[in-house]
Amino acid sequence: MHICFIMYPWEKVTPDTDTTLRLVHECAARGHTVAITTTSGLTIRDSIVYGFCQVIKKGQKISDNIPRFYRQAEFQKRRLPMAGFDVIFMRANPPLDNLALNFLDSIKNDTLIVNDIEGLRMANNKLYTASMEGVASEYIPATHVSKNRDYLQRVLEESSSEKMILKPLNGFGGHGVIVIEKSARQNFRSLLDFYIGTGDQSNYVILQDYIEGAEEGDKRILMLNGEPIGAMKRVPAKDEFRSNVHAGGTVVRHSITKEERRLCVAIGPKLVRDGLYFTGLDVIGNKLVEVNVLSPGGIMRINKLNRVRLQRHVVDFVENIVTSKDFVLQRKNAFRRAVEDANIEH
Repeated sequence: MHICFIMYPWEKVTPDTDTTLRLVHECAARGHTVAITTTSGLTIRDSIVYGFCQVIKKGQKISDNIPRFYRQAEFQKRRLPMAGFDVIFMRANPPLDNLALNFLDSIKNDTLIVNDIEGLRMANNKLYTASMEGVASEYIPATHVSKNRDYLQRVLEESSSEKMILKPLNGFGGHGVIVIEKSARQNFRSLLDFYIGTGDQSNYVILQDYIEGAEEGDKRILMLNGEPIGAMKRVPAKDEFRSNVHAGGTVVRHSITKEERRLCVAIGPKLVRDGLYFTGLDVIGNKLVEVNVLSPGGIMRINKLNRVRLQRHVVDFVENIVTSKDFVLQRKNAFRRAVEDANIEH
């Protein structure tokens, strides 16, 4: 297969922990043609979408040691048509580059894109979970999204809880997430002014019920095609309520509970319908607080804690999809030839 990763620059990869690197390595180790590019490396010429790519040279030894593979990888620079790839992994870091999605609109029916660009458009911010319906909504904490300061202040005052969570709508990695205590609400208006801003550049914020037990950490559950494939628990650092590893949190082994599996069953079908095949669910106290759809991470840490290689499941999945598509196309072409041959005199 021919596989392209639209990601962050290669030199920005953290080889010891990077999930994208594990996927790149698995594809290269299986003998697939592997290219990488960035969102800014996309271009259009003569109505064809190209990428300025770095292609892993064929014939080089692929080390089993992934950090060593990263250091030793040799590339060739090529401008390649993106429609020539069987699979494109969207692995750029947040925030989402909507212009990059516009480049890929013309090839979305020809190439498997993980995750699907329409799904990314729907789910790239925290409104995706806040607007879930049906059984899935039972697993979402009460969430208020607004720019209206008076409304948000009234929500805080009327809350039955002594604490709520305030965060920017488009934040990631735990950036800007704070606990609001009703006893300190005299500072709330000032915080809203800071987070929302003014005029045309104002931002939406999220005010969400505080989930009891959040101070003990959260769980990251990796989902593939609507099913959980692995999980870990993230524990906050001392005097910190955010459990993100980038905020100083640590990870420990976690076995998915029955209630968490019910959550996955409730959420999974929607993810698949929206083309969100590989995602990370952030769960606190059996409540879903976020769905990570753009470069979800955690594979290396879950692998290490459980002695598994989750990247194999992901690459197996895309191989099966591409093989099935090729089989359907071959069948269709065979049937067309049969119809054409019926019109030939013998």
